[in-house]
Amino acid sequence: MIDDFAKDNLHGRLRRDRQALLWKLDGLSEYDARRPLTATGTNLLGLVKHVASVEARYFGEVFDRPSPEPLCRWQDSDGSDQWAAEGETREEIIAFYRRTWEHADATIDKLPLDAPGHVPWWPEPYTRTNLFAVLVHVLGETIRHTGQADILRESIDGRTGLRAEQERPIDEEARAAHRATIERAARSATR
Repeated sequence: MIDDFAKDNLHGRLRRDRQALLWKLDGLSEYDARRPLTATGTNLLGLVKHVASVEARYFGEVFDRPSPEPLCRWQDSDGSDQWAAEGETREEIIAFYRRTWEHADATIDKLPLDAPGHVPWWPEPYTRTNLFAVLVHVLGETIRHTGQADILRESIDGRTGLRAEQERPIDEEARAAHRATIERAARSATR
């Protein structure tokens, strides 16, 4: 019974955070969705593409249920899953992510939490694992990258939050006052 509760809870949170990650793209121009926003080139559409690849690998080959999506061998991964190439459209990447959800959801639904898996890219002695550990790992990855996306989106147009229905109008004056308070505290701490 606890296994069913844990599995449903983790899977529900994964579904919620998938939607939040995609929501970070809503209303953005192609340029804003793709442009590098950090020194390492992190960008919103690249985060979606990366998380899709993560799910495809973990809920695919780890449980001998290969993803129907074309993926390079994990040994040959070159980081190109972290940004959108010129010829890739936003719609293609989002569709790839949604198809990956379907495949991942089928794996999660079919297997019990203690189903054995093998993660060849993890170091020994951790390569042998189970669905519970992988579900927690992928949820952590999704949450991490959704948080990055939240910060990136805020840097573009100030929008924040988990879901559209929770979004509040931006009060620029209140934000500026709040930021100024934090800035004063930071400066005062360095004296």
